[in-house]
Amino acid sequence: MLAAVFYRIVIRRKTFYLPKEAKEWIEVIVFAGFLAFNIRVFAVQAYKIPSGSMIPTFQVGDHLFVSKFNYWFKMPERGDIVVFKFPEDPKKDFIKRVIAVESDTVQIVNKQVFVNGAALIEPYKMHCDPMLIPGEPRDNFRPLSVPKGYLFMIGDNRDKSYDSRFWGFLPKENLKGRALFIYWPFTRVRIIK
Repeated sequence: MLAAVFYRIVIRRKTFYLPKEAKEWIEVIVFAGFLAFNIRVFAVQAYKIPSGSMIPTFQVGDHLFVSKFNYWFKMPERGDIVVFKFPEDPKKDFIKRVIAVESDTVQIVNKQVFVNGAALIEPYKMHCDPMLIPGEPRDNFRPLSVPKGYLFMIGDNRDKSYDSRFWGFLPKENLKGRALFIYWPFTRVRIIK
């Protein structure tokens, strides 16, 4: 909208004279800015991984693109890696893996995650600490049912992740998007499945 107002005032105004080439360049720049803004707001956004909570899937400093429209009309699926507004501080973005969706039952026994009674096969997970305190929420907790409109999220680096085991279920409205691919560093470029 701001671009349209700028265009009407500066470009189309008869009393303001610019060479034809300058007008064309201004139009291109304004259009490119408008397009980039809309892509960032509605389609794809770049993120940088700030912590080791998703190691080995992501390393600290990885840069990735996130699709912002994937979950407008559907819920995420188990295994999706998503960026979301942290429920305790919505100004912060977190990235975690969806472990359980609405109406699922999730439980952890001796660091093994069970969803709907079945052990989850997780080739991506990493444990680096021994089980320190039996009953600690990161290693063990009773079965919980995921409410409608909520998700249960866990980081792949299970012993170094602050996730749903500690702060509870994630409301669907906190979702920002699904991780698409790593674009930097160049040696780690890959599509995220």
